[in-house]
Amino acid sequence: MSKERMGGDDLFKDLPPPNAPQIQISSSTTQQSSTKPPPLPPAPALKSALKRPKLQPPPQTEAPPEKRLRFKTTTDASEKQVIEAMHKIASHIKNRSKFSKATKLVIQLIQAGSVKPATKDDFFALLEASMLLSTTCNDPSLREDYHALFSAAQDVADCLSEKQQNLLSTWTIRAVWANDLFTDDSFVFSKATGRIKESISNLPIATKDDDDMEEAIALKDETSGVLVVTSDEHVNKEEEEESDPFGLDSLIPKKAEKIKGKKDAKEEEKRRFLASQREALISCLEIAAKRYKTPWCQTAIDILAKHAFDNISRFTTLQREAIHKLWVSIRDQQTRRKQGKSVSGKLDLNAFESLQQKYSTEKISIRRSVGGSGDRKCQQWLG
Repeated sequence: MSKERMGGDDLFKDLPPPNAPQIQISSSTTQQSSTKPPPLPPAPALKSALKRPKLQPPPQTEAPPEKRLRFKTTTDASEKQVIEAMHKIASHIKNRSKFSKATKLVIQLIQAGSVKPATKDDFFALLEASMLLSTTCNDPSLREDYHALFSAAQDVADCLSEKQQNLLSTWTIRAVWANDLFTDDSFVFSKATGRIKESISNLPIATKDDDDMEEAIALKDETSGVLVVTSDEHVNKEEEEESDPFGLDSLIPKKAEKIKGKKDAKEEEKRRFLASQREALISCLEIAAKRYKTPWCQTAIDILAKHAFDNISRFTTLQREAIHKLWVSIRDQQTRRKQGKSVSGKLDLNAFESLQQKYSTEKISIRRSVGGSGDRKCQQWLG
């Protein structure tokens, strides 16, 4: 075959073959054709050359543990270890530079459940050491730590004795309520003043014994506490020895005297608790009064000072004088605020007083006049 013929055949090589004529095929032929070879698998899709092959991640190797000094506060620690830790923290919590870290460790002990009836005395010694100087709990650099510590201590207050609970409640007034009065949150401030008002209402009426207790506490730091036996007491002691030369009376139990002694000790402890509670509340009133220049604090302070003045009989004589001076000072500031002018030229009133002044001149009708001043401006769109 010539090259021209071969070239002509190549022109039709891409065309489909012509339809074959239909031919009747016998059954034997049909059986043979039914066994066709399986179809070939589809060709794999072409991948772009721009795609980079995925790199296998390197085998993970365990990082070396970091060297950190951690304080063990788990419940697995023995009672002896917990007590030793509390003693160590108590020695550092008195230091201002270590106070923040020490309080965090105490909170970890509380959260770990390490404060139990067996360790309550050692835990209370921690709190007592932190309150050696009660004035430091309101220090700006320590307020947050004191607040967190005594807020967490409320969770384990049930483990403490009655005397310890009384002291804890007094310290909470100084460390939590008083520090809440320094806040910039109006809700927290109002909540704190509400607690102080409720605590004042729960105080009993002060008596002469309360005045004597206050004077005794004030003089405690000035005297050494040594009792001097006078000549009369010495004579009485000699007379008692003559009436009971063999000392048999001291061996006979006197139940009535024991009961009276316990009752007197309990009453004295109650008076001490009330004295410290009154003192803490007076401190809160003084802190609140210093914030009277803040406009949004004025209404809450007005109500608190008025409440304290109305319940002035629940405080001792010296404290009554302080409350009276406080109320007079706040009342004078109220008068100056209402008479003075602010930068805008309006009266310097708080929110309550401004609303009171606004609605005192409004005309409100129960009939069809629904406008702000009875002008029926809303009647049309109300229908």
